[in-house]
Amino acid sequence: MTKDKALEGLLAAKAVAVIRMKDAARVAATADALRRGGVTAIEITMTVPGAAGVIREMAKAKAPGLLVGAGTVLDAKTAAEVIAAGADFVVSPIGDAEMIAACREAGVLVVPGAFSPTEIVAAWRAGADIVKVFPATSLGPAFFRDLRGPLPQVRLMPTGGVTLENARDFIAAGACCVGLGTALVDAKTVERCDWSTLETRARTLMASLGSGKER
Repeated sequence: MTKDKALEGLLAAKAVAVIRMKDAARVAATADALRRGGVTAIEITMTVPGAAGVIREMAKAKAPGLLVGAGTVLDAKTAAEVIAAGADFVVSPIGDAEMIAACREAGVLVVPGAFSPTEIVAAWRAGADIVKVFPATSLGPAFFRDLRGPLPQVRLMPTGGVTLENARDFIAAGACCVGLGTALVDAKTVERCDWSTLETRARTLMASLGSGKER
């Protein structure tokens, strides 16, 4: 998939499901439940055991229109590994310049992390396609609304503190998409293999963003 197609897909998806779990065997079932609920962008963090292998298998078997990305990528070496595995996009909580450069050289969409306006602009100038604002817990939607004035050209994705209840507020405030972790995929629900609950949450989220129909 080209970077332009991946960017188009992320912007259309509006939400990225961040999967961070200890049992890699349940990642595929989790992703399937979220996809059935309408979430079309899945981020597998590098804290998942054997994450690169999981991404490789998911990239081979993914349904049409599904984006599979890598998260918590901290350096260029790891970026190269997940890109080789077939990641459609690469996400990081930090703005590592070498990691950004590695993604750009490979032609893969990159979403580095930043917090302050200075860090956000630095990441954008370094070549970010989208800037992940992390953690967004203490910032809230108003922060993104305030940034739209001086930085209308920067695509922002809040992550950390985004919930089913406030995701729509972040989008309305100017975020191009949002990242949701435990608010969407919590450990207890996965441990119970309660895929119907994950699917329902995904449907509720996408309905709130105007991208699906709530049950």
